[in-house]
Amino acid sequence: MLVLLLAAYPMSRTGKQFPGRNLLMWVFVFCLLFNGGLIPWYITMRNYHMLDSVWGLVLAGGVPIFNLILITNFIKNLPEELEEAAKIDGAGPWRFLFQVLLPLLKPVLATVLLFTMVGHWNDFFSGLVLSTQEKNYPLQTYIQQLVVSSNQTNVGNLSLEELDRVSKLNNDSLNAAKIFVAMIPVMAIYPFLQRYFVKGITLGSVKG
Repeated sequence: MLVLLLAAYPMSRTGKQFPGRNLLMWVFVFCLLFNGGLIPWYITMRNYHMLDSVWGLVLAGGVPIFNLILITNFIKNLPEELEEAAKIDGAGPWRFLFQVLLPLLKPVLATVLLFTMVGHWNDFFSGLVLSTQEKNYPLQTYIQQLVVSSNQTNVGNLSLEELDRVSKLNNDSLNAAKIFVAMIPVMAIYPFLQRYFVKGITLGSVKG
């Protein structure tokens, strides 16, 4: 979150204040639309020794460009007079960022936090690719593997009717358990972020 804030603040400046701003933004947008592919991504994570590591799961996506654009546009919508008043009072860029700007960014930071949390919580593919041992699987990857293995259970001695009932029971039970477990963290944290969510996503998406 701090990295996003430190990146979004200079990106919210005008082209005159930050000469390379437009070029850098185009690079970010290009990386948002296109990526190097699965194999280069895996090789990069392996070279950084992030296999079977929680840091690999956390840092696998690099800089979330969508969230960066959201915070940047939110800062742009704040009154310019705030920065002018801070400069008159003797505040430098760092003091303005952390003492003036940061408290005003609660809505968009709460929105980004919710997006990030839900995205990581629902992601089973990163754990499947970056974890070589089952004990290192995150919860979603583990549940996904349970569903796959249940569909491959040896049921050669069952009749067609019993096979149909066992298949429905296994799939329904595992899917219900998966949905229930996946909802708990989101339901626990969403009430605390709800009041910021709508304001953060609307104000952060108005201005390009």
